Amino acid sequence: MQVQNEPEKYQKQFKEAGDRNPRSVRVGMADHPSKLLPPGGYIMAVTHNVTEFIFLGLSPNQLVQKVCFVIFLLLYVAIVLGNFLIVLTVMSSRSLGSPMYFFLSYLSFVEICYASTTAPRLISDLLAERKAISLWGCMSQLFFIHLFGGTEIFLLTVMAYDRYVAICKPLNYSTIMNRQACAFLVGAAWVGGFVHSLAQILLVFRLPFCGPNVIDHYFCDVLPLLKLACSDTFLVGLLIVANGGTLSVISFVILLASYVVILLHLRTRSSEGRLKALSTCGSHITVVTLFFGPCVFIYLRPSTTLSVDKMVAVFYTVITPLLNPVIYSLRNAEVKKAMKRLWIRAMKLEER
Repeated sequence: MQVQNEPEKYQKQFKEAGDRNPRSVRVGMADHPSKLLPPGGYIMAVTHNVTEFIFLGLSPNQLVQKVCFVIFLLLYVAIVLGNFLIVLTVMSSRSLGSPMYFFLSYLSFVEICYASTTAPRLISDLLAERKAISLWGCMSQLFFIHLFGGTEIFLLTVMAYDRYVAICKPLNYSTIMNRQACAFLVGAAWVGGFVHSLAQILLVFRLPFCGPNVIDHYFCDVLPLLKLACSDTFLVGLLIVANGGTLSVISFVILLASYVVILLHLRTRSSEGRLKALSTCGSHITVVTLFFGPCVFIYLRPSTTLSVDKMVAVFYTVITPLLNPVIYSLRNAEVKKAMKRLWIRAMKLEER
């Protein structure tokens, strides 16, 4: 009986120490593991001590939470409706059959999925007294956030390549960007997002969570979870930066380079051709900047958390998916015309 109660004794000791100073507990465990782990090694028992995590959310103020509930509920509805409208418009309009709109419809679909991994949970937690999520629920949320986020990064890169071919090689555009090539590029974007997400989840899931379980965030992400791990996370933090931050930076550099080449190529075009090309590229550059800026800020730095991280996360998980349909529809005359035709067609069906 004494042997059976030994793990519980050290789990309690570790939890109390972690509540006081979780950072010192991690350092102490690396330097003096015998002080925190029971003799004979009950590592598995300590590792699985945490079965759920508690979110602190955006604010502890009840009034602020109620106001945020209304705001984020409206924003999420707008995200779903706006992006779904783009998907429906592209699918139902023959004038939007080019590869650019094919990729745009998939981007809008990914935006709906991406926002749905965090926004519904955030909205429900704003009215909940105890914002708890299970360990497996946390890992699932982490996986899908990086799956859809990574897929979006690769899709934006594919869309930049599409604009490069359309502007710099217009005579070969239909040959290069045929249906098979477009389908392959979209599939490659999904595979790239899956590999990126799988790498992130494998790095985080192998960490032992045996101390405090309070996450100072509104969803499960790699940096807040690293802060709770009761082991040395320096190497894991470097690998996460290499996987997430480097991916964002490399993709962003490729995107910038492609648009520099496009702008240089446009010098030989007529003023009308330059305006048309800049109009289509301008929307894409705006979306790229809005999405990659916060991602680089969050994931391309050492495994530390800052007080502004939650506000930055709100921007790339909620605001950017909301702005994408607005940017692409308001700056694109063909999309606006197709939406008007879709609206007129819907009105005629209602009259019948």
